[in-house]
Amino acid sequence: MPTESGSWAAARQTKQKRKSNSLTLKRTNSSEQDRPSLQRDMLEGQDSKLPSSVRNTLMDLFGQIEREFENLYIENLELRREIDTLNERLAVEGQTIDGAELSKGQMKTKASHSTSQLSQKLKTTYKASTSKIVSSFKTTTSRAICQLVKDYVGHRDGLWDVSVTRTQPVVLGTASADHTALLWSIETGKCLTKYVGHVGSVNSIKFHPTDQLALTASGDQTAHIWRYMVQLPTPQPTADTSISGEEEVEFSDKDELDPDGDISSDCPTIRSPLTSLKSHQGVVIAADWLVGGKQAVTASWDRTANLYDVETSELVHSLTGHDQELTHCCTHPTQRLVVTASRDTTFRLWDFRDPSIHSVNVFQGHTDTVTSAVFTVGDNVVSGSDDRTVKVWDLKNMRSPIATIRTDSAVNRISVSVSQRIIALPHDNRQVRLFDISGVRLARLPRSNRQGHRRMVCCSAWSEDHPTCNLFTCGFDRQAIGWNINIPALLQEK
Repeated sequence: MPTESGSWAAARQTKQKRKSNSLTLKRTNSSEQDRPSLQRDMLEGQDSKLPSSVRNTLMDLFGQIEREFENLYIENLELRREIDTLNERLAVEGQTIDGAELSKGQMKTKASHSTSQLSQKLKTTYKASTSKIVSSFKTTTSRAICQLVKDYVGHRDGLWDVSVTRTQPVVLGTASADHTALLWSIETGKCLTKYVGHVGSVNSIKFHPTDQLALTASGDQTAHIWRYMVQLPTPQPTADTSISGEEEVEFSDKDELDPDGDISSDCPTIRSPLTSLKSHQGVVIAADWLVGGKQAVTASWDRTANLYDVETSELVHSLTGHDQELTHCCTHPTQRLVVTASRDTTFRLWDFRDPSIHSVNVFQGHTDTVTSAVFTVGDNVVSGSDDRTVKVWDLKNMRSPIATIRTDSAVNRISVSVSQRIIALPHDNRQVRLFDISGVRLARLPRSNRQGHRRMVCCSAWSEDHPTCNLFTCGFDRQAIGWNINIPALLQEK
């Protein structure tokens, strides 16, 4: 997570190390004749409440079991020697060993166990090879369905958040550890506005539902509301806008290699906010607008979330109860509901629908930091965590998740498509995966040396109605990427 200075080294929480204890088994080397008497002598020196006859019977049984295991071990050694002899003979003749060739005479019985092991190895190898083939096929299919359209390069440090306006003109917003927020033309990738009002890392950016207002949260312990006015540039000729994704990433590579290059330097700059929300005692990690846009909620590392009146900047409610730092907050698109996520492995649902009652529910569905929790248009909450899982919950029955998605990497700020209910999962390992609301994997965004993010992917955001790009991702490689997702083809592949 970002610090007040925007340092990447303090961004990630140290993962707990697991310790394993090994159990050493010692074997006493003695003859079969001496062993029972030795065992009895050892037991006689111990304080036991078992009758002597029962103890002797048990020792006899244990001795028989041990002798059976010794016989099996000796047979296994003999079988291995015979197999080695056959392998050497067949190697001279230029042949290969097959389990069926061990079925002559006495070898047939002794080789059954080894043949089973060989068969299991063959099955494992076949399964691994098949998985690679299937994975390769899915990757090829995903590239046809998910295509990189445009990258947005201009920040001088990693990006924490990405958002798309809900009103015209449709623009892209990015929040960065370089203390700035930028607004972009989606079609051309040109920087339209630069906000420099914060003195700390900008950790979140969200747009007002109806007005040209932006809400940003920062490591300087404040959240700012600022007005923007943008004019979209004239679209370029078709030859310039149909650049392939690989050529775009080549441009990004050049920019990343040149730390002095700053495309945003020529953007119109906004230096001060309309309103500054200042009630937190720690980093403000996220902020969002309540339905209607008259109130805003912020989440902070001081373990609280605050609800503000936008017009007066007054603190309406302080939402306390989390045991550790908050990591995210989100509001319902149509109801006065707020969900907050925390490092204490829980997320909380705050209900402001009844002005006289402000209820809260705590949900403990994860085993590590809950990095984000978001609402869907329906009655669902989707939560992501550093425990490498994403869980879908029903607001009507939050006792247990209705779907669990298990991944191979920590999950950062997720987003859900409003119209198609598709979940985009950005990961620490640079991957971005798409799932449906029932937990079925749909696709993985392309990622190679020439495509996709080259460092941790921090956030994703859907744009429902934009014809060119309908999914945006941002990461700590200092860029945001716009993707075109062929939704009909994606759902057909499912």
